[in-house]
Amino acid sequence: MSWSAANDAILAEGTRQLIDDPHRFDGVTTIGVDEHVWRHTKRGDKYVTVIIDLTPVREKAGPARLLDMVEGRSKAVFKRWLAARPQQWQNGIEVVAMDGFTGFKTAAAEELPDAAPIMDPFHVIRLTGDALENCRRRVQRDVFGRRGRTGDPLYRVRRTLLTGAGLLTEKQHARLEEVFADQRHVEVEATWGVYQDMITAYRETDRGLGRFFLQHTIDRISTGVPVQLVEVRKLARTLKQRAADVLGYFDRPGTSNGPTEAINGRLEHLRGIALGFRNLRHYIDRSLLEAGGFRPRLHPRS
Repeated sequence: MSWSAANDAILAEGTRQLIDDPHRFDGVTTIGVDEHVWRHTKRGDKYVTVIIDLTPVREKAGPARLLDMVEGRSKAVFKRWLAARPQQWQNGIEVVAMDGFTGFKTAAAEELPDAAPIMDPFHVIRLTGDALENCRRRVQRDVFGRRGRTGDPLYRVRRTLLTGAGLLTEKQHARLEEVFADQRHVEVEATWGVYQDMITAYRETDRGLGRFFLQHTIDRISTGVPVQLVEVRKLARTLKQRAADVLGYFDRPGTSNGPTEAINGRLEHLRGIALGFRNLRHYIDRSLLEAGGFRPRLHPRS
């Protein structure tokens, strides 16, 4: 049997029994949305929008699952997908977890006005980490007039800077202290402090205290920050604008978009095994069969 014949047979049966099953959308109350690169080519749209069912994670009933995937990444794409869902399904959605892209937030607000948008810790920390990385690179160029190289103090600690303070070894602590002792690196030290404050807030086991600490951090960096801290000021504008979405995570446990990123990783692995895809419909179907939560049905426990 040829590969094409086997692939067609599997996709046809998988679509009939699993993908086209209308009940697979039942019981969804919490979704995550993110963008995903499905191919690396110069021509054509290489992005898709992935929608993840986070309900099992929030209810501690199982892992997240891929709910659907649509071509493109924009407000219009996500809005169109939401609008195509039955009204009863829309009414049941309580939370939409997302990154900092305002298009997803606007689409959710227009189609799911009663759902709470949540900007999850994964993306908040990544935004803060990007600010720290951009600051390090800028200071590196200001000091040396070039990009970082092996042996440059800031380049040597680039990964250490992104490690939580509580996880640093004595050697890493010593390296950071050496770097921060140089007054030319004071902007990096200040930005690193903000990054560590954000991590501390999310790691606080008392959600009320964590929320208070994060609110305090956002307020603190939103006013009176020196103009030299370009990256912190830019970060503060984003967090201030999305403060309700950021802080909402503490009121709704289990709404992190981290599982969405984990599924994206599984799909990247799938793409690697297949040595890439050229047909988007095949990629979507194969992705749903891989990460759509169908394994218990395919391999039921006796």
